[in-house]
Amino acid sequence: MDAVLTSLILLVAVGLTGVLVSFVKVPVPLVQIAVGAALAWPGWGLHVSLDPAIFFLLFIPPLLFVDGWRIPKREFWRLRVPILTMALGLVLFTVAGVGWFIHWLIPVIPLAVAFALAAVLSPTDAVAVSALTGRLTMPSRLMHLLEGEAMMNDASGLVAFKFALAAALTGVFSWRAATLSFFVVALGGLATGWALTWLFSFLRRRFFSINSEEPATEILLLLLLPFAAYLLAEHFDFSGILAAVAAGMTVNYTDVLTSRSATRVMGTGVWSMQEFVFNGMIFVLLGLQLPDIVRAAVRPNGHFATVERVGQLLFYVVAISLALVILRFCWVFVAWRAINFVGRFRGEKPLRVSTRMISLISLSGVRGAVTLAAALSVPLAMLDGKPFPGRDLLIFLAAGVILLSLLAGSIGLPWLLRGMRARDEDPLQREAREARASAAEAAIRAIDETQEKIALSGDEADRALCAEIAARVMVRYRARMEAAVGADETRAHARRVVEVERALRRSALQAERTELARLRVTHRINDETLREILREIDYAEIALGAGRINP
Repeated sequence: MDAVLTSLILLVAVGLTGVLVSFVKVPVPLVQIAVGAALAWPGWGLHVSLDPAIFFLLFIPPLLFVDGWRIPKREFWRLRVPILTMALGLVLFTVAGVGWFIHWLIPVIPLAVAFALAAVLSPTDAVAVSALTGRLTMPSRLMHLLEGEAMMNDASGLVAFKFALAAALTGVFSWRAATLSFFVVALGGLATGWALTWLFSFLRRRFFSINSEEPATEILLLLLLPFAAYLLAEHFDFSGILAAVAAGMTVNYTDVLTSRSATRVMGTGVWSMQEFVFNGMIFVLLGLQLPDIVRAAVRPNGHFATVERVGQLLFYVVAISLALVILRFCWVFVAWRAINFVGRFRGEKPLRVSTRMISLISLSGVRGAVTLAAALSVPLAMLDGKPFPGRDLLIFLAAGVILLSLLAGSIGLPWLLRGMRARDEDPLQREAREARASAAEAAIRAIDETQEKIALSGDEADRALCAEIAARVMVRYRARMEAAVGADETRAHARRVVEVERALRRSALQAERTELARLRVTHRINDETLREILREIDYAEIALGAGRINP
């Protein structure tokens, strides 16, 4: 009963934060953390013990699955080099640089533990960045880079944390074993998510082609897919996080032609609601943990806190946060010039990145849920039974850096984005217009072919009726290119009109969908354009009362 009541309180808290942000000009994550901390106040007494294993299983797979499903694959592929340099190179650079800095700043923390803390702080949270920017326009190219980095560096950061923690517990570390293990864990996770999703898509095509009336079952199975990918990968000691990401990216490819319109429309709403609830609960839970984290850090061994102790801890948080931002700035500054230098030999056009853009990327390294969960997963004791050195301090520093990165982002990002033009908006609008015209032309061709088939199977009157209705349906697609509308027929022919028109429109909508898939495969449109137009097609198909289109 207590677990149910606590869950309901958390859901109410998430809902209230959605209302509060309309009255206060504060980013949603900060409001949610404040609400969580208020609920944990001694007067309220709400206490939630956060099990990191359960936390990772419950929250991380579906959120990363949605990120993988949503990120434009064309832009992800084009930005693959910057993404990999930040998701792999920057993580290692952060672990080494910040780890040594933490050990120098706080000598009581052993070097291996300092590396573990640096690994905990290396993953970023792109969801928090999008929430912090609010109504301001983040350049889409930059947002795609941050989303790709956040999806990939979770795995690299956690693998680095795993080996640093093992070194702290055993005193043994091997670079060769760590490197080999990283590639096995990463590639195994990606392969697991890809294989499981293709198997699911194959079974979905075979099964749901029979039952085309009820999308709820299909959506339920799709909701379970990220959990299945995560658990299967973890069972084989692969990266469950990358398995969930790979599942989301793979299901995006199989969703255009194999999924039904009603499933896509209903599923989009379900995923949006789940994303809002889970993200909100993550930050509320972070707020709930803050009082216990602060008490354990400022009053070690039962002693009362002092002003000097509190000031010292806050200084540590600020110093580590500054080190993270500075190292991130230096890495991006050098890496981007290295990428352009190599690109000149390949004849590639250099990417112009201003100091303002590098500053945006540096402040966008906001830490979030993965950092907190990893910090809380640090064991209480060493292998010999002695207390783990500096565990409470490590957790406090991780939580402090999360809060400070959110505060710095909420202040700095809107200021840096002010007046910035989203230069990549016009190409997206242009390719959307071209895609609509191309899809409409494909639909008209499909109507011609279907009209001939219907005309051959009917009498003279039926052929005349088919020609009349086909012309009217074509007008609708020509009107799309000319911004016009079509009209309806009289009731005398209503039954036959509905039957023939529905067949023609189904064929046309399927042709539009096929053409859009071709345009996406050939990289003439990206996933954002595809989803925008596909949503219009899905609503048009639902308006016809159509379930799944049979080619």
